[in-house]
Amino acid sequence: MDPITQGAFGAVFAQLHGRKKDIAKAGVIGALAGMAPDLDILIRSMNDPLLALEYHRHFTHSLLFIPFGGLIVSLVLHPLLGRRWGLSFLQTLLWCIIGYATHALLDACTSYGTQLLWPLTNTRFSWDIISVIDPLVTVPILVLTILAARRKARGYVFLAIAWLVLYFGFAAYLHERALAEGVKLAESRGLEVVRLEAKPSFANIVVWKIITETKDTFYVDAIKPFGDTPNVWEGQSSKKLDIDRDLPWLDKSSQQAKDIERFRWFSMDYIALDKNNPNRVADIRYSLLPQEIQPLWGIDLSPDATPEDHIVYYNDRGDSRGAVKRLWQMIWE
Repeated sequence: MDPITQGAFGAVFAQLHGRKKDIAKAGVIGALAGMAPDLDILIRSMNDPLLALEYHRHFTHSLLFIPFGGLIVSLVLHPLLGRRWGLSFLQTLLWCIIGYATHALLDACTSYGTQLLWPLTNTRFSWDIISVIDPLVTVPILVLTILAARRKARGYVFLAIAWLVLYFGFAAYLHERALAEGVKLAESRGLEVVRLEAKPSFANIVVWKIITETKDTFYVDAIKPFGDTPNVWEGQSSKKLDIDRDLPWLDKSSQQAKDIERFRWFSMDYIALDKNNPNRVADIRYSLLPQEIQPLWGIDLSPDATPEDHIVYYNDRGDSRGAVKRLWQMIWE
């Protein structure tokens, strides 16, 4: 999730431990430790644009790395803050480990994919419960964390955790409802489903994106899983990427071909050729509107590239203002 949310999570759980008079200190150290795993964004290459994708949510986000990550952060924060505030190293270390531990578990609640069990497996876990940005997660936790620190009252911490339990529990319930409605929609179309997933749309848990995969096609729809007759916005479909059919010119031994497979792994095999660009492979998991296949990112290939050339990674936000306006309308329909 975004750094503010990660920091708020690290802070609130760190505030559960230690003396009440140190709640503000626990919040600061827990917040910094909670954001620390995302320093993996510094791992990148000028020549290989996919390196950053491979290493984001990689070893720094592994559950097995938590003790080491917490220790590294404490070795930095104790000299900078802990000693100045009269804290023991063990107290700083405890808050750092707690803050660090919240990060990967929170990320896994989104749809992006997190390597929780690296190096045992490079599987990307995504529980699809909340969006990567959700103000109803961030704002209440941030406010309650600050109140706890200012008033040295742990009651606000308990309120924050209670809110998280309720909100995430409700999100998990809606996720199951959306999946069930997605299955009904697929059955009404007579589809032979290979895989079906429900993902929260941008910044909310009201409207869900349903991705239905058959043998050769992806179908994307939006569902609002409330009431006896949920709202359904039937969307678009796209053929799954077939390299022989879609990119017949591609040298299978080239770096571009290898990069497609790396991107396939990152995108959990949700890749298709862009209908508007015959040399662009897109990740269909994410779009501004949940019922559309207008990917936010993907890779560009070139028939003129040398065998050693990498792909070009792109981001495309399109008409974000118009999409947010339409999504807001869908939430309230």
